[in-house]
Amino acid sequence: MSEYKTHHYQNFSDYTVSVSFDWKLYAYDIQASIAHAKMLSNQNIITHDDSTAIVSGLELIEQEINEGKFVWQAKYEDLHMNIEARLYELIGDPAAKLHTGRSRNDQVATATRLYVRDAIDSLLSCINELQTTLVDLASNHTGTLLPGYTHLQRAQPVFLAHHLLAYFEMLDRDASRFKDARKRVNVLPLGSGALAGVPYPLNRKWVAKELGFDEITANSMDAVADRDYIVEFLASASLCIMHLSRLAEEIILWSSSEFNFLQIGSQWTTGSSIMPQKRNPDYAEITRGKTGRIYGNLIALLTTLKGLPLTYNRDLQEDKQGLFDTHTTLLAACEVMNGMLKDSQFNTNRMQSAAEDSSLLATDFADYLVAKGLPFREAHSIVSNLCDLAAVEKISIINLPLDTLLEFSNLFSEDIYEITPFASASSRDLTGGTSPNQVLKAIADAKKRLGVNNELH
Repeated sequence: MSEYKTHHYQNFSDYTVSVSFDWKLYAYDIQASIAHAKMLSNQNIITHDDSTAIVSGLELIEQEINEGKFVWQAKYEDLHMNIEARLYELIGDPAAKLHTGRSRNDQVATATRLYVRDAIDSLLSCINELQTTLVDLASNHTGTLLPGYTHLQRAQPVFLAHHLLAYFEMLDRDASRFKDARKRVNVLPLGSGALAGVPYPLNRKWVAKELGFDEITANSMDAVADRDYIVEFLASASLCIMHLSRLAEEIILWSSSEFNFLQIGSQWTTGSSIMPQKRNPDYAEITRGKTGRIYGNLIALLTTLKGLPLTYNRDLQEDKQGLFDTHTTLLAACEVMNGMLKDSQFNTNRMQSAAEDSSLLATDFADYLVAKGLPFREAHSIVSNLCDLAAVEKISIINLPLDTLLEFSNLFSEDIYEITPFASASSRDLTGGTSPNQVLKAIADAKKRLGVNNELH
Protein backbone atom coordinates (compact mmCIF):
# COMPACT_ATOMS: atom_id res chain seq x y z
CA MET A 1 0.00 0.00 0.00
CA SER A 2 1.39 3.39 -0.99
CA GLU A 3 1.94 5.99 1.67
CA TYR A 4 -0.85 8.57 1.91
CA LYS A 5 0.10 12.04 3.03
CA THR A 6 -2.51 13.49 5.32
CA HIS A 7 -1.67 17.15 4.74
CA HIS A 8 0.40 19.48 2.59
CA TYR A 9 1.62 21.75 5.38
CA GLN A 10 5.21 21.52 6.48
CA ASN A 11 3.96 22.52 9.90
CA PHE A 12 0.36 22.60 11.09
CA SER A 13 1.09 25.89 12.85
CA ASP A 14 1.19 27.50 9.40
CA TYR A 15 -2.56 26.93 9.22
CA THR A 16 -3.30 29.94 11.41
CA VAL A 17 -0.73 32.32 9.89
CA SER A 18 -2.30 35.34 8.20
CA VAL A 19 0.69 37.59 7.55
CA SER A 20 0.88 36.37 3.94
CA PHE A 21 -2.19 38.48 3.19
CA ASP A 22 -2.96 40.78 6.12
CA TRP A 23 0.38 42.58 5.63
CA LYS A 24 -1.56 44.74 3.17
CA LEU A 25 -3.04 46.53 6.17
CA TYR A 26 0.35 47.69 7.41
CA ALA A 27 -0.07 51.40 6.62
CA TYR A 28 -3.43 51.47 8.38
CA ASP A 29 -2.19 49.48 11.35
CA ILE A 30 0.76 51.84 11.77
CA GLN A 31 -1.46 54.90 11.34
CA ALA A 32 -3.79 53.69 14.09
CA SER A 33 -0.88 52.68 16.33
CA ILE A 34 0.68 56.13 16.05
CA ALA A 35 -2.61 57.76 17.02
CA HIS A 36 -2.99 55.31 19.92
CA ALA A 37 0.54 56.03 21.19
CA LYS A 38 0.00 59.77 21.08
CA MET A 39 -3.29 59.42 22.93
CA LEU A 40 -1.67 57.26 25.64
CA SER A 41 0.82 60.03 26.21
CA ASN A 42 -1.86 62.73 26.20
CA GLN A 43 -3.73 60.77 28.86
CA ASN A 44 -0.56 60.26 30.95
CA ILE A 45 -0.87 56.49 30.57
CA ILE A 46 2.65 56.31 29.12
CA THR A 47 5.36 58.97 29.14
CA HIS A 48 5.88 61.50 26.39
CA ASP A 49 9.36 60.10 25.74
CA ASP A 50 8.04 56.57 25.34
CA SER A 51 5.32 57.80 23.01
CA THR A 52 7.84 59.75 20.92
CA ALA A 53 10.09 56.69 20.65
CA ILE A 54 7.15 54.52 19.61
CA VAL A 55 6.02 56.97 16.94
CA SER A 56 9.53 57.35 15.54
CA GLY A 57 9.99 53.58 15.47
CA LEU A 58 6.67 53.02 13.71
CA GLU A 59 7.49 55.65 11.10
CA LEU A 60 10.81 53.92 10.44
CA ILE A 61 9.07 50.56 10.09
CA GLU A 62 6.63 52.02 7.57
CA GLN A 63 9.56 53.38 5.60
CA GLU A 64 11.24 49.96 5.65
CA ILE A 65 8.06 48.30 4.37
CA ASN A 66 7.58 50.91 1.65
CA GLU A 67 11.16 50.38 0.50
CA GLY A 68 10.85 46.59 0.53
CA LYS A 69 13.42 46.18 3.32
CA PHE A 70 11.08 44.82 5.98
CA VAL A 71 11.21 41.05 6.50
CA TRP A 72 7.83 39.52 7.25
CA GLN A 73 8.13 36.44 9.43
CA ALA A 74 5.53 33.67 9.68
CA LYS A 75 6.61 32.88 13.23
CA TYR A 76 4.95 36.13 14.34
CA GLU A 77 1.71 35.00 12.69
CA ASP A 78 0.17 38.31 11.62
CA LEU A 79 1.15 41.82 10.63
CA HIS A 80 0.50 43.23 14.11
CA MET A 81 2.99 40.99 15.85
CA ASN A 82 5.51 41.41 13.01
CA ILE A 83 5.42 45.16 13.44
CA GLU A 84 5.52 44.97 17.22
CA ALA A 85 8.52 42.60 17.15
CA ARG A 86 10.41 44.91 14.82
CA LEU A 87 9.49 47.91 16.98
CA TYR A 88 11.04 46.15 19.97
CA GLU A 89 14.22 45.56 17.98
CA LEU A 90 14.38 49.26 17.13
CA ILE A 91 13.47 50.97 20.41
CA GLY A 92 13.56 48.30 23.10
CA ASP A 93 11.31 48.33 26.18
CA PRO A 94 9.04 51.27 25.20
CA ALA A 95 7.69 49.07 22.39
CA ALA A 96 6.00 46.87 24.97
CA LYS A 97 3.90 49.83 26.12
CA LEU A 98 2.22 50.38 22.76
CA HIS A 99 -0.31 47.62 23.35
CA THR A 100 -1.55 49.23 26.56
CA GLY A 101 -5.30 49.63 26.41
CA ARG A 102 -5.90 47.69 23.22
CA SER A 103 -6.22 44.17 21.86
CA ARG A 104 -5.47 42.72 18.47
CA ASN A 105 -9.25 42.39 18.20
CA ASP A 106 -9.97 46.11 18.19
CA GLN A 107 -6.63 46.80 16.50
CA VAL A 108 -7.42 44.76 13.39
CA ALA A 109 -10.99 46.05 13.31
CA THR A 110 -9.62 49.59 13.20
CA ALA A 111 -7.04 48.89 10.49
CA THR A 112 -9.64 47.10 8.38
CA ARG A 113 -12.11 49.97 8.65
CA LEU A 114 -9.39 52.39 7.56
CA TYR A 115 -8.67 50.16 4.57
CA VAL A 116 -12.33 49.90 3.58
CA ARG A 117 -12.73 53.67 3.88
CA ASP A 118 -9.86 54.23 1.44
CA ALA A 119 -11.13 51.46 -0.82
CA ILE A 120 -14.51 53.18 -1.06
CA ASP A 121 -12.88 56.53 -1.81
CA SER A 122 -10.77 55.03 -4.61
CA LEU A 123 -13.81 53.34 -6.14
CA LEU A 124 -15.89 56.51 -5.91
CA SER A 125 -13.19 58.35 -7.82
CA CYS A 126 -13.04 55.66 -10.51
CA ILE A 127 -16.82 55.48 -10.84
CA ASN A 128 -16.88 59.25 -11.23
CA GLU A 129 -14.35 59.04 -14.07
CA LEU A 130 -16.40 56.36 -15.84
CA GLN A 131 -19.57 58.40 -15.42
CA THR A 132 -17.76 61.41 -16.88
CA THR A 133 -16.76 59.36 -19.92
CA LEU A 134 -20.36 58.20 -20.40
CA VAL A 135 -21.64 61.78 -20.22
CA ASP A 136 -18.99 62.96 -22.68
CA LEU A 137 -19.97 60.20 -25.12
CA ALA A 138 -23.64 60.98 -24.64
CA SER A 139 -22.96 64.65 -25.37
CA ASN A 140 -21.34 63.64 -28.67
CA HIS A 141 -24.22 61.39 -29.71
CA THR A 142 -27.41 63.26 -28.91
CA GLY A 143 -28.60 62.80 -32.49
CA THR A 144 -27.49 59.19 -33.08
CA LEU A 145 -30.38 56.76 -33.34
CA LEU A 146 -30.17 53.01 -32.75
CA PRO A 147 -32.66 50.29 -31.91
CA GLY A 148 -33.57 49.86 -28.27
CA TYR A 149 -34.04 46.20 -27.34
CA THR A 150 -36.20 44.05 -25.13
CA HIS A 151 -35.54 40.29 -25.00
CA LEU A 152 -32.61 41.10 -27.31
CA GLN A 153 -35.20 41.82 -30.02
CA ARG A 154 -35.43 45.20 -31.71
CA ALA A 155 -38.15 47.15 -29.91
CA GLN A 156 -38.21 50.93 -30.38
CA PRO A 157 -35.81 53.56 -31.68
CA VAL A 158 -33.81 55.45 -29.03
CA PHE A 159 -30.96 57.89 -29.07
CA LEU A 160 -27.51 56.54 -28.25
CA ALA A 161 -27.07 59.27 -25.65
CA HIS A 162 -30.14 57.99 -23.82
CA HIS A 163 -28.78 54.44 -23.88
CA LEU A 164 -25.40 55.51 -22.49
CA LEU A 165 -26.99 57.59 -19.76
CA ALA A 166 -28.79 54.49 -18.51
CA TYR A 167 -25.38 53.25 -17.35
CA PHE A 168 -24.66 56.64 -15.82
CA GLU A 169 -27.74 56.14 -13.64
CA MET A 170 -26.69 52.62 -12.62
CA LEU A 171 -23.26 53.88 -11.62
CA ASP A 172 -24.82 56.80 -9.79
CA ARG A 173 -26.75 54.36 -7.62
CA ASP A 174 -23.52 52.43 -7.06
CA ALA A 175 -21.77 55.59 -5.94
CA SER A 176 -24.68 56.40 -3.65
CA ARG A 177 -24.50 52.97 -2.04
CA PHE A 178 -20.75 53.25 -1.46
CA LYS A 179 -21.16 56.70 0.07
CA ASP A 180 -23.90 55.44 2.34
CA ALA A 181 -21.83 52.40 3.35
CA ARG A 182 -18.89 54.70 4.10
CA LYS A 183 -20.89 56.35 6.90
CA ARG A 184 -21.12 53.03 8.72
CA VAL A 185 -17.49 52.18 7.96
CA ASN A 186 -16.26 55.42 9.47
CA VAL A 187 -16.78 54.45 13.12
CA LEU A 188 -13.80 53.84 15.42
CA PRO A 189 -13.67 50.50 17.31
CA LEU A 190 -10.28 51.11 18.96
CA GLY A 191 -10.65 51.25 22.73
CA SER A 192 -12.98 48.27 22.84
CA GLY A 193 -10.18 45.96 23.89
CA ALA A 194 -10.62 42.23 23.42
CA LEU A 195 -14.39 42.47 23.98
CA ALA A 196 -15.28 44.25 27.22
CA GLY A 197 -13.60 47.63 26.93
CA VAL A 198 -10.41 48.59 28.80
CA PRO A 199 -9.63 49.79 32.37
CA TYR A 200 -7.61 52.80 31.21
CA PRO A 201 -8.80 56.41 30.80
CA LEU A 202 -8.48 56.37 27.02
CA ASN A 203 -9.68 59.31 24.95
CA ARG A 204 -11.42 57.45 22.16
CA LYS A 205 -12.92 60.60 20.66
CA TRP A 206 -9.46 62.14 20.31
CA VAL A 207 -8.23 59.05 18.45
CA ALA A 208 -11.35 59.11 16.26
CA LYS A 209 -10.69 62.71 15.29
CA GLU A 210 -7.01 62.02 14.70
CA LEU A 211 -7.85 59.15 12.32
CA GLY A 212 -10.74 60.94 10.61
CA PHE A 213 -13.53 58.80 12.05
CA ASP A 214 -16.92 60.44 12.49
CA GLU A 215 -17.98 58.43 15.53
CA ILE A 216 -16.85 55.82 18.04
CA THR A 217 -18.51 52.44 18.49
CA ALA A 218 -21.15 52.21 21.22
CA ASN A 219 -20.72 48.58 22.28
CA SER A 220 -17.33 46.92 22.76
CA MET A 221 -18.61 43.41 22.05
CA ASP A 222 -20.23 44.44 18.80
CA ALA A 223 -17.20 46.51 17.85
CA VAL A 224 -14.76 43.59 17.74
CA ALA A 225 -17.22 41.11 16.23
CA ASP A 226 -18.77 43.38 13.59
CA ARG A 227 -17.93 42.83 9.95
CA ASP A 228 -21.19 44.22 8.57
CA TYR A 229 -19.27 47.10 7.01
CA ILE A 230 -17.25 44.64 4.92
CA VAL A 231 -20.41 42.81 3.88
CA GLU A 232 -21.94 46.13 2.84
CA PHE A 233 -18.83 46.97 0.87
CA LEU A 234 -18.88 43.58 -0.86
CA ALA A 235 -22.62 43.87 -1.57
CA SER A 236 -22.19 47.33 -3.07
CA ALA A 237 -19.26 46.04 -5.10
CA SER A 238 -21.35 43.11 -6.32
CA LEU A 239 -24.03 45.44 -7.65
CA CYS A 240 -21.40 47.65 -9.26
CA ILE A 241 -19.60 44.79 -11.03
CA MET A 242 -22.99 43.51 -12.20
CA HIS A 243 -23.60 46.86 -13.88
CA LEU A 244 -20.12 46.81 -15.42
CA SER A 245 -20.79 43.28 -16.62
CA ARG A 246 -23.99 44.39 -18.34
CA LEU A 247 -22.07 47.18 -20.04
CA ALA A 248 -19.36 44.70 -21.01
CA GLU A 249 -21.99 42.42 -22.51
CA GLU A 250 -23.37 45.27 -24.63
CA ILE A 251 -19.84 46.06 -25.83
CA ILE A 252 -19.31 42.39 -26.71
CA LEU A 253 -22.57 42.25 -28.64
CA TRP A 254 -22.17 45.62 -30.34
CA SER A 255 -18.63 44.81 -31.49
CA SER A 256 -19.73 41.56 -33.14
CA SER A 257 -20.16 41.33 -36.91
CA GLU A 258 -23.85 40.69 -36.40
CA PHE A 259 -24.37 44.08 -34.73
CA ASN A 260 -21.34 46.06 -35.95
CA PHE A 261 -22.35 49.03 -33.80
CA LEU A 262 -18.93 49.47 -32.20
CA GLN A 263 -15.27 49.07 -32.96
CA ILE A 264 -13.25 48.42 -29.84
CA GLY A 265 -9.83 50.06 -29.69
CA SER A 266 -7.08 47.57 -30.55
CA GLN A 267 -5.57 48.02 -27.08
CA TRP A 268 -8.63 46.34 -25.62
CA THR A 269 -8.82 43.31 -27.93
CA THR A 270 -6.65 40.24 -28.42
CA GLY A 271 -6.04 37.96 -31.35
CA SER A 272 -6.56 34.26 -31.83
CA SER A 273 -3.79 31.67 -31.67
CA ILE A 274 -5.13 30.04 -34.83
CA MET A 275 -7.46 32.50 -36.63
CA PRO A 276 -5.55 35.57 -37.89
CA GLN A 277 -8.66 37.65 -38.53
CA LYS A 278 -9.95 37.57 -34.96
CA ARG A 279 -10.09 40.64 -32.73
CA ASN A 280 -11.65 39.26 -29.59
CA PRO A 281 -13.24 41.54 -26.94
CA ASP A 282 -11.28 39.79 -24.19
CA TYR A 283 -11.10 42.74 -21.81
CA ALA A 284 -14.88 43.06 -21.82
CA GLU A 285 -15.26 39.30 -21.45
CA ILE A 286 -12.88 39.17 -18.50
CA THR A 287 -14.81 42.00 -16.84
CA ARG A 288 -17.97 39.97 -17.31
CA GLY A 289 -16.21 36.91 -15.96
CA LYS A 290 -14.92 38.61 -12.81
CA THR A 291 -18.50 39.23 -11.69
CA GLY A 292 -18.84 35.72 -10.29
CA ARG A 293 -15.60 36.12 -8.39
CA ILE A 294 -16.84 39.23 -6.59
CA TYR A 295 -20.20 37.60 -5.91
CA GLY A 296 -18.30 34.64 -4.42
CA ASN A 297 -16.40 36.88 -2.00
CA LEU A 298 -19.70 38.28 -0.72
CA ILE A 299 -21.27 34.86 -0.22
CA ALA A 300 -18.10 33.54 1.41
CA LEU A 301 -18.09 36.24 4.10
CA LEU A 302 -21.82 36.00 4.74
CA THR A 303 -21.37 32.26 5.23
CA THR A 304 -18.42 32.80 7.57
CA LEU A 305 -20.40 35.22 9.72
CA LYS A 306 -23.70 33.42 9.93
CA GLY A 307 -22.83 31.06 12.79
CA LEU A 308 -20.43 33.11 14.89
CA PRO A 309 -21.30 33.72 18.55
CA LEU A 310 -20.08 36.88 20.22
CA THR A 311 -17.47 38.09 20.24
CA TYR A 312 -14.26 37.67 18.26
CA ASN A 313 -13.63 34.28 16.65
CA ARG A 314 -10.66 33.34 14.52
CA ASP A 315 -13.03 32.70 11.62
CA LEU A 316 -12.96 36.46 11.15
CA GLN A 317 -9.44 36.11 9.78
CA GLU A 318 -11.22 34.98 6.60
CA ASP A 319 -12.68 38.45 6.03
CA LYS A 320 -9.60 39.96 4.41
CA GLN A 321 -8.64 38.03 1.30
CA GLY A 322 -12.07 38.45 -0.28
CA LEU A 323 -12.10 42.11 0.72
CA PHE A 324 -8.71 42.83 -0.83
CA ASP A 325 -9.57 40.83 -3.94
CA THR A 326 -12.92 42.53 -4.45
CA HIS A 327 -11.43 46.00 -4.09
CA THR A 328 -8.57 45.44 -6.55
CA THR A 329 -10.78 43.49 -8.98
CA LEU A 330 -13.56 46.07 -9.10
CA LEU A 331 -11.12 48.97 -9.33
CA ALA A 332 -9.37 47.33 -12.29
CA ALA A 333 -12.68 46.51 -13.99
CA CYS A 334 -13.86 50.10 -13.61
CA GLU A 335 -10.61 51.45 -15.05
CA VAL A 336 -10.68 48.97 -17.94
CA MET A 337 -14.27 49.81 -18.89
CA ASN A 338 -13.47 53.51 -18.78
CA GLY A 339 -10.41 53.11 -21.01
CA MET A 340 -12.24 50.83 -23.41
CA LEU A 341 -15.12 53.25 -23.90
CA LYS A 342 -12.73 56.16 -24.46
CA ASP A 343 -10.81 54.23 -27.13
CA SER A 344 -13.79 52.75 -28.99
CA GLN A 345 -15.64 54.15 -31.99
CA PHE A 346 -19.37 53.92 -32.57
CA ASN A 347 -20.48 52.95 -36.06
CA THR A 348 -23.23 55.56 -36.18
CA ASN A 349 -24.18 54.80 -39.80
CA ARG A 350 -24.81 51.17 -38.93
CA MET A 351 -26.79 52.18 -35.84
CA GLN A 352 -28.89 54.60 -37.89
CA SER A 353 -29.52 51.96 -40.52
CA ALA A 354 -30.66 49.47 -37.90
CA ALA A 355 -32.90 52.11 -36.31
CA GLU A 356 -34.65 52.59 -39.65
CA ASP A 357 -36.10 49.09 -39.38
CA SER A 358 -39.73 50.15 -39.55
CA SER A 359 -40.86 47.25 -37.38
CA LEU A 360 -39.58 49.44 -34.55
CA LEU A 361 -42.49 51.79 -35.31
CA ALA A 362 -45.23 49.30 -34.49
CA THR A 363 -45.91 50.91 -31.14
CA ASP A 364 -46.17 54.28 -32.85
CA PHE A 365 -48.78 52.82 -35.23
CA ALA A 366 -50.82 51.75 -32.23
CA ASP A 367 -50.38 55.16 -30.58
CA TYR A 368 -51.49 56.75 -33.86
CA LEU A 369 -54.78 54.86 -33.68
CA VAL A 370 -55.18 55.71 -30.00
CA ALA A 371 -54.76 59.39 -30.84
CA LYS A 372 -57.72 58.98 -33.22
CA GLY A 373 -59.94 57.58 -30.48
CA LEU A 374 -59.36 53.83 -30.51
CA PRO A 375 -58.77 52.05 -27.16
CA PHE A 376 -55.14 50.96 -26.88
CA ARG A 377 -55.86 47.23 -26.62
CA GLU A 378 -57.84 47.33 -29.86
CA ALA A 379 -55.12 49.35 -31.53
CA HIS A 380 -52.50 46.89 -30.28
CA SER A 381 -54.42 43.97 -31.78
CA ILE A 382 -54.80 45.70 -35.15
CA VAL A 383 -51.12 46.57 -35.40
CA SER A 384 -50.13 43.06 -34.30
CA ASN A 385 -52.11 41.67 -37.23
CA LEU A 386 -50.48 44.23 -39.53
CA CYS A 387 -47.03 43.05 -38.36
CA ASP A 388 -47.98 39.44 -39.12
CA LEU A 389 -49.12 40.47 -42.61
CA ALA A 390 -45.95 42.48 -43.21
CA ALA A 391 -43.87 39.46 -42.21
CA VAL A 392 -45.72 37.26 -44.70
CA GLU A 393 -45.34 39.88 -47.42
CA LYS A 394 -41.69 40.35 -46.43
CA ILE A 395 -42.01 44.10 -46.21
CA SER A 396 -42.08 46.53 -43.30
CA ILE A 397 -45.35 47.83 -41.90
CA ILE A 398 -44.47 51.39 -42.92
CA ASN A 399 -44.42 50.17 -46.55
CA LEU A 400 -47.86 48.59 -46.44
CA PRO A 401 -50.12 50.54 -48.83
CA LEU A 402 -52.86 52.68 -47.37
CA ASP A 403 -55.55 50.51 -48.98
CA THR A 404 -54.23 47.54 -47.00
CA LEU A 405 -54.09 49.54 -43.77
CA LEU A 406 -57.68 50.67 -44.26
CA GLU A 407 -58.79 47.02 -44.42
CA PHE A 408 -57.72 46.79 -40.77
CA SER A 409 -58.97 50.20 -39.59
CA ASN A 410 -60.69 53.13 -41.28
CA LEU A 411 -58.78 55.46 -38.94
CA PHE A 412 -55.64 55.23 -41.05
CA SER A 413 -54.87 58.07 -43.46
CA GLU A 414 -51.87 59.40 -45.40
CA ASP A 415 -50.40 61.02 -42.30
CA ILE A 416 -49.44 57.58 -40.99
CA TYR A 417 -46.44 57.76 -43.30
CA GLU A 418 -45.14 60.78 -41.41
CA ILE A 419 -44.04 58.44 -38.63
CA THR A 420 -40.26 58.03 -38.73
CA PRO A 421 -37.69 56.64 -36.28
CA PHE A 422 -36.61 60.19 -35.41
CA ALA A 423 -40.19 61.32 -34.93
CA SER A 424 -40.88 58.25 -32.81
CA ALA A 425 -37.95 58.89 -30.47
CA SER A 426 -38.65 62.62 -30.37
CA SER A 427 -42.26 62.08 -29.33
CA ARG A 428 -41.23 60.51 -26.03
CA ASP A 429 -40.80 63.82 -24.30
CA LEU A 430 -41.70 63.06 -20.70
CA THR A 431 -39.00 63.19 -18.03
CA GLY A 432 -36.89 60.07 -18.39
CA GLY A 433 -37.77 59.65 -22.07
CA THR A 434 -35.50 59.43 -25.08
CA SER A 435 -36.54 62.64 -26.85
CA PRO A 436 -33.72 65.07 -27.76
CA ASN A 437 -35.19 67.59 -25.33
CA GLN A 438 -35.15 65.12 -22.43
CA VAL A 439 -31.72 63.79 -23.36
CA LEU A 440 -30.22 67.29 -23.25
CA LYS A 441 -31.84 67.87 -19.86
CA ALA A 442 -30.49 64.53 -18.62
CA ILE A 443 -26.97 65.40 -19.77
CA ALA A 444 -27.14 68.75 -18.01
CA ASP A 445 -28.41 67.07 -14.85
CA ALA A 446 -25.69 64.42 -15.04
CA LYS A 447 -23.00 67.07 -15.36
CA LYS A 448 -24.45 68.90 -12.39
CA ARG A 449 -24.39 65.73 -10.31
CA LEU A 450 -20.82 65.01 -11.34
CA GLY A 451 -19.85 68.53 -10.33
CA VAL A 452 -21.35 68.05 -6.89
CA ASN A 453 -19.60 64.70 -6.52
CA ASN A 454 -16.27 66.22 -7.50
CA GLU A 455 -16.74 68.88 -4.83
CA LEU A 456 -17.37 66.16 -2.26
CA HIS A 457 -14.10 64.50 -3.21
